[in-house]
Amino acid sequence: MTSRNLVAVAVVLAMNAHSFSASPTTHPAVVSSQFTYESAPYPQCHASTIAETAPGRLVAAWFGGTHERNPDVGIWVAHFQNGKWQEAVEVANGVQPDGAPRLPTWNPVLFQPPGKPLHLFYKVGPSPSTWWGMVKTSDDGGKSWSEAWRLPDGILGPIKNKPVVLPDGAWLSPTSTEGDGGWQVHFERSRDDGKTWEIIGPVAKGVPKGPVFDAIQPSILFHKDGAFQALCRSKQGVVAQTWSSDGGKTWSALTAAALPNPNSGTDAVTLQDGRQLIVYNHSAHRPHEAKGNRFPLDVAISDDGLSWRHVVTLETEPNKAGYAYPAVIQASDGHVHITYTWDRQRIKHVVLDPAKL
Repeated sequence: MTSRNLVAVAVVLAMNAHSFSASPTTHPAVVSSQFTYESAPYPQCHASTIAETAPGRLVAAWFGGTHERNPDVGIWVAHFQNGKWQEAVEVANGVQPDGAPRLPTWNPVLFQPPGKPLHLFYKVGPSPSTWWGMVKTSDDGGKSWSEAWRLPDGILGPIKNKPVVLPDGAWLSPTSTEGDGGWQVHFERSRDDGKTWEIIGPVAKGVPKGPVFDAIQPSILFHKDGAFQALCRSKQGVVAQTWSSDGGKTWSALTAAALPNPNSGTDAVTLQDGRQLIVYNHSAHRPHEAKGNRFPLDVAISDDGLSWRHVVTLETEPNKAGYAYPAVIQASDGHVHITYTWDRQRIKHVVLDPAKL
């Protein structure tokens, strides 16, 4: 069987699993669903991120502007208070200190390490192949921010999805590149709370004589046996995966997970009960299109990271730009919080009760 056929089989198996879903309007796990804003001073938004800064205190960020790649695109932050989202404010942009032309900003990632300042990572640059990593911090849960600083050359920071704190206290950032080597997944680790970073990888694009995966935007999961798993967006019609059995020091070659992917971002989280949860678009990639259908938007659960059970569909009706780039966390009260792009016009926030999944 050829590499292409192997990937096609994985897509078929994953698509068949979708028939066991429940709709968002009938699923008892959906606690709430709302937009983070109804109107904004920009026409488009994308690439949201969410964090819990203290019990019950949520903060989200996204980029907004005329359209992706436009120099007026900045990073906007909003706080969740009294059951609703407050007005977002711009906290970062691509204005250059040397007076050079303003550049677009991209893909904010909020990260709240225990007992440390809230971190906001984001990218600045004309394109994903040439951007660089920036970071700023907040000591008050995102109400005020430090001056931004640029990450060291070669360090991009988390490219879309949140870093994780390892058992030894180190930070592991899931990241990727889209430059001369094509799409490649790697990781960045800090042992001193983000002061310095080391690169791990890149991850091999496939096993010998197996499918080759062009993958980016990993998210990291923890398993009960100590293994780590990263799930990635790919161009090959499936979610790609890589595993580590040595605490994230080395990672296996990419293989196909049993989930489809239309060349669209995903995010995943390990739940407090040990199950794995992923938010993703349950549709396959169309080879003749740069990007496949970014609808429906779905949630799946797994006990082992290998077999996935589709549990709920968050969005079903197609629109112009689809439903994309989910971010997911589990809050201290156990609820799962998901934000995602809604037709490039707004950011939606959905809360799930995982005990009902």
